[in-house]
Amino acid sequence: MYESSTSGELADRLRALVARLAPGDRLPSSRELVREYKVGPATVTRAIAALAAEGAVVTRPGSGTFAAPRSQGRAAEADTAWQTVALTDRSVDTGLVADRLAPPPAGTIAMDGGYLHHSLQPARALGAALARAARRPDAWDRAPVGGLTALRTVFARRIGGDVTAQDVLVTAGGQSALSIAFRAIAGPGSPILVESPTYPLALAAMRAAGLRPVPVPIDAEGLRPDLLADAFAMTGARLLYAQPTFHNPTGTVTAPHRREQILDVARASGAFVIEDDFARDLGHGGALAKPLVADDRDGTVVHVTSLTKPAAPSLRIGALTARGPVAERMRAVRMIDDFFIARPLQEAALEVVSSPSWDRHVRGLAAALRERCAALAAALHRQAPGAAVERLPTGGLHLWARLPAGTDDTALAAAARGLGVTVSPGSRYFPTEAQAPHLRISFAAPADLTELTEGARRLGKALAGFTDLSGLIGRTRRRDVTGVLHGPFGKGRKGIEQRAPERGEAVLDARRIRGEHLAVHEPVGFQAAQRAGEHPLADALDAAMQLVEPVRALAEQHDHQDRPLVANAAQHVGHRAPLVLLGGHRVRQRGADQDGNLRVRT
Repeated sequence: MYESSTSGELADRLRALVARLAPGDRLPSSRELVREYKVGPATVTRAIAALAAEGAVVTRPGSGTFAAPRSQGRAAEADTAWQTVALTDRSVDTGLVADRLAPPPAGTIAMDGGYLHHSLQPARALGAALARAARRPDAWDRAPVGGLTALRTVFARRIGGDVTAQDVLVTAGGQSALSIAFRAIAGPGSPILVESPTYPLALAAMRAAGLRPVPVPIDAEGLRPDLLADAFAMTGARLLYAQPTFHNPTGTVTAPHRREQILDVARASGAFVIEDDFARDLGHGGALAKPLVADDRDGTVVHVTSLTKPAAPSLRIGALTARGPVAERMRAVRMIDDFFIARPLQEAALEVVSSPSWDRHVRGLAAALRERCAALAAALHRQAPGAAVERLPTGGLHLWARLPAGTDDTALAAAARGLGVTVSPGSRYFPTEAQAPHLRISFAAPADLTELTEGARRLGKALAGFTDLSGLIGRTRRRDVTGVLHGPFGKGRKGIEQRAPERGEAVLDARRIRGEHLAVHEPVGFQAAQRAGEHPLADALDAAMQLVEPVRALAEQHDHQDRPLVANAAQHVGHRAPLVLLGGHRVRQRGADQDGNLRVRT
């Protein structure tokens, strides 16, 4: 009867059985379960083990399996409010490093990630190398604090110049290397100059170390040396964080003449340069500039690299390269943090990057990334022209797309998520105010070109359905207009709605349609919620989007007559529209009122 059952399905059935039994009652024997559910003995064993791990059953060798005693009522909820007072240090930006949204629903296309899709990873080579490393006689012995000498030698050769293994410190990935460098070089309260925009988790690590990021703009040729010199002079900073090769998020490669100027400015200011070279193996097939550290003999540059990005997320192996006292200080910080990196992981990384197959992997990866980059750029041009890619990168994993002026990129990213595609809002990449709204869109995380194209289509739908209305505020004389829906709604009415929305309501004004724009007014209380980091307007927009297609159909049916189309569309859908769940809130469409407004109550 249950020939297709798995151990998980059997465990579900046994949970239901246990729920009907009294504590201490005996379950059928394994032989009886095999016969009743027509599964193998191994399936039964796994199902019983799962229930035992949950505490639902108790197994007694020689006696059988029994229903476990049930807990006596619900335990009192823990009170952790005291921690709010005790945690006085606010330097760790939990809002930046934690995803406050729920996991995306199944079928969502992830275009916000910073890692390769598993089909692009050298998983087989990694698995084989790790298996061999674990079988070595010294596999679980203590590793050297600085890392295995052979692995350090590989990192030194990758840099070139006169860098040696003695200059290299193996770390637990690039993020760990950045954290070590920030804490070792500058004291709490010190300024640190950063490119603007830049890598947001580097900003989080800086702030966790008590540093104050100071932005320096970049352009098509990278960091601007003239503004860099001004920033050093104004702030007295002694540390610069930069990504000169395939900058995240823009993909920019700093021009050769600027590389020299940046180092000259830093030396003149008596400052260190942390060179984040995370994308060294993520080029798209062109020639690569040498790392800054390769020609630095005086210890100005602290070089950071990692094998994580070109290999796999869990290959947490990176390296810091430096000369002079700063190297010893970073080594001391590393030892305080975690003593050393696990020897099997270092051995596996060493085998993988020393093998000829690694070069083949990097060449194949370059071709795949180049193809994906071009495909996504073309798809965005067709499907989401509002997301403008001004320059195609020659390396890296992302496109940096500029949005129309005034667009709320955070709200747009939330709207895209609701349509089944995740992207990164550009505002999180700026240490202070964003210069313009952007999105960072990954072409490495989706499964294939088909998924890339579909992701671009969904993003285009979100972009067409939502943008900021700040440019219309002056004309409408309302300061609470925050969003707009796009669509061929017909000519519409030209009157301006003067009535203030009721508390807790979003009013979609059908009489104030301008061309293809349907305005959305902000109800009382939204500003306070937005200050708390929430986006309740998205609920109203999502509900309103249900009317876009009926509006379009009615516009075509009535040949774009001058009429309150939204009101008619609401009537077409029905005043008693079904309840829907959006963003954890219950949203009810109440239809159109006598003034032609659609109200959405949350």
